Amino acid sequence: MKKWGVGLLAAAVLFAAAPQYPVQAASVQVPESVFYWVQSTSRQNYYFNKEQMCYGVDSNGNIDLNTLIVPTLHTYDDVQKQDVVDKRRWKTMSLDGYDKLVGCAEYLSFNLTDKTVTVTQHDDLDDTWTALSSTHDGTPMKICGRSDKDVDAKFYRAILLYAQEHQDELLARTKGNLSKADQKQLKNGTDPLHLLLKQGAAVSSVTKDAGKTTGRTRAVRTGAEDGRAK
Repeated sequence: MKKWGVGLLAAAVLFAAAPQYPVQAASVQVPESVFYWVQSTSRQNYYFNKEQMCYGVDSNGNIDLNTLIVPTLHTYDDVQKQDVVDKRRWKTMSLDGYDKLVGCAEYLSFNLTDKTVTVTQHDDLDDTWTALSSTHDGTPMKICGRSDKDVDAKFYRAILLYAQEHQDELLARTKGNLSKADQKQLKNGTDPLHLLLKQGAAVSSVTKDAGKTTGRTRAVRTGAEDGRAK
């Protein structure tokens, strides 16, 4: 089994309206130094990895300002964990290790020009952050024009706002070359990320207030296909 890695976890906040802090539904520690906590639903907590998010790199080794790569984490409550197990049982899929399921890791790829996001990989995780199973979808989803109550939309908006505010860090972390044309776009604020956010389509209902979190134990709740939920 693949080790997803503690290095892909941490918490902090960018989210809409009144804060709803991480729910306590299981004994699972999420490192706050790595993961940003965005929001919680009745079934899961939503985090993204602020230490490993970066831009894509093309086949020539150049930084691709149109592509944003973001590892994310969802931790489940007991109801969501049972829902995942029940769905796998119904599909006659392996349940090996699922008695220790705590959540999932999803790897997001944003196409900023097309205004889409793709879950390139979904890993169910046990309590040691080891992947129990992996699935690959690859279907792009629109990030604009969605309801302000859409929890996934809020999650994506928070990620994009964070990326904009920490763009220099993302560029420094990305192992690639930055062309002069892209340097000019960044200087003028005409790169794909800034253009998307200027349109306002990706930021409605998202505040820039960072939610205050504590070092307490967190759990997560979700609902979806083999582990993804709302």
